[in-house]
Amino acid sequence: MLLIHIAGKYYLVDAGYPNRRGFLAPYKGVTYHLAVWKRAPRPRGMKQIFNRAHSSLRSVIEQSFGMLKMKWRILLGLPHYSERRQAQIILACCALHNFILENDNDDLHYHLEDADESWDIDDLDEDTCHDAVEGDEDDMNALRDEIAAGCRMAERARRV
Repeated sequence: MLLIHIAGKYYLVDAGYPNRRGFLAPYKGVTYHLAVWKRAPRPRGMKQIFNRAHSSLRSVIEQSFGMLKMKWRILLGLPHYSERRQAQIILACCALHNFILENDNDDLHYHLEDADESWDIDDLDEDTCHDAVEGDEDDMNALRDEIAAGCRMAERARRV
């Protein structure tokens, strides 16, 4: 898989990945999974607040991919196509998905409560993580800290 880094765009990855250019990982050693947050007290501190937001976003992404794969079964066989064709198929499926969502409120697949959660973001090609440039980790750690501080300020403002 060829991963192209676009400034300001990142893969949200789990703690098994390094926090490197193009990969935004959660803080390690800090509560992460949504199931744990449901039982735990409200997050405190920027790291906990960031990890809860990161986990929530990854969950939405996984549910979206699950929905797309359930509706458009061709997505299950993507590796058999060239990268160019894969991109075209994904865009076509997303366009069709959005068209149906806007024009057919009776479509059953859009009203299911539980999406297919068998897709896992951890299926990304791990070899791409090892080609990082020196300093990438520091840059991404600084970016993560900046985002976390923003999340904490937003959380404080929401409580007021």
